[in-house]
Amino acid sequence: MDELLKRSQALKLALTDFVYDAEGELATALESFVADHLAKSQAKDRKHRDLAVDTFLGQGHVGDQTPLQCFVESEAGLSERDRTLVLGWSRNFAGLFLIQQVLPDGFKVMNWLTTKTYIAKPIDEATLDTMMKLTPGEILLTRLAALDDEQWIFFSPYVQLGKLGKPKLAVAIGNFKQNYRSELYGDAPELLEEAWKSVERYHQDFLDFFETEELTLPGYQLSKKIPEFQDFLTQRRLDEAGVDRDKSMAELAQEAGVSDEEIAEMAEAMGMDAETAAKMMTDKAAAKMVTPQIELPPDLKKAEQVTILAHPRWGQMLLPNHNQFIDLLQAENWTAIAGADKLLRNYLERPEINTFVWKRLAKDYPTQLQAVLREFLQQPDFDLAQDLPDLLRSHQKPLEPELPEIASVPLHLHNLFQEALAEVSKSKAKEKKKSVKGFQR
Repeated sequence: MDELLKRSQALKLALTDFVYDAEGELATALESFVADHLAKSQAKDRKHRDLAVDTFLGQGHVGDQTPLQCFVESEAGLSERDRTLVLGWSRNFAGLFLIQQVLPDGFKVMNWLTTKTYIAKPIDEATLDTMMKLTPGEILLTRLAALDDEQWIFFSPYVQLGKLGKPKLAVAIGNFKQNYRSELYGDAPELLEEAWKSVERYHQDFLDFFETEELTLPGYQLSKKIPEFQDFLTQRRLDEAGVDRDKSMAELAQEAGVSDEEIAEMAEAMGMDAETAAKMMTDKAAAKMVTPQIELPPDLKKAEQVTILAHPRWGQMLLPNHNQFIDLLQAENWTAIAGADKLLRNYLERPEINTFVWKRLAKDYPTQLQAVLREFLQQPDFDLAQDLPDLLRSHQKPLEPELPEIASVPLHLHNLFQEALAEVSKSKAKEKKKSVKGFQR
């Protein structure tokens, strides 16, 4: 193992000890960061906790500084080379990495989220010996940090996910999106920028179709409007791409270089007719990002009333009990309303009731909301303007927008998800066929 990697090991250990031994603002920042990170994660084991700590080392903040800057400033004996090496770790990101090639002292890996490739190396002999048992095709959840302009180091423990088929890989990417949403395209700012642009464009599409940023509909009516909106989006995207609507499905299939069977599979997986699927396939050659299909959860389809709030950054919030919550705020005695406590808890605990929803309520009903929260929280001095952010943060609600579900995804991820759906559908169809045959005489 070369000297730069060995020095990286020593500095990484010193950095970690420095943060763990810290007191005051740095200790508080670490504790809060790791707690918030683990609260969003389904896994709570030691490796995931170490991953959270290493995420703090690379992505956290202590006032206006990063932990890396705090460490470098505190260690007067570091050489200029050491300082450059540590501060260079600010180029770091988490990802799901496909092992493409095993090298003598590391690996060539591809980040599945962005398809970018890297030469990455462990920084200690024990980890290198363990990782040499890995083989091409395996997928690791870990964090990389820059070693120099061309090489990277494994900055965190790795979680070995194995060789995953498309359905399981799609699930792993979904889990990554849930646990590392702010780092979804950590090594591809151009993809992140496109994704945010798609959210703003989607918001404008929403306004063009529904002609309002807020509307309330019965669930059954909304379930009818959503497919109409989806058709509106599809046709608008096809028009933007210059796809000829008048061409036959056979012509479109020939242009896309696919068979009728492939079109039928895609149409079934995406819940659309074959002709629209053929048009979408034709458009794939020009597309870099693809807007996800809209899926209305079953409980919302059956809801008596669903309120939709739209925002160009927060996306669209679908709230089945919003009118009831407003009625609660306007009631003379909210405690007399059946289920009031449960509704308040839901609004605090459910992720979809995000900071935007709460800020909107605080703006429209400041006096009423403050009074209700003082009584519900048993905090007579609760000040809405000062204390609401801390209340929301304590319930794992980000104070700034995170990339919403309606954001476009890179074409390779869109294709993976659709192929995974098609595989699952085929598997279910085969199982159903076997089951039916089993009862035939």
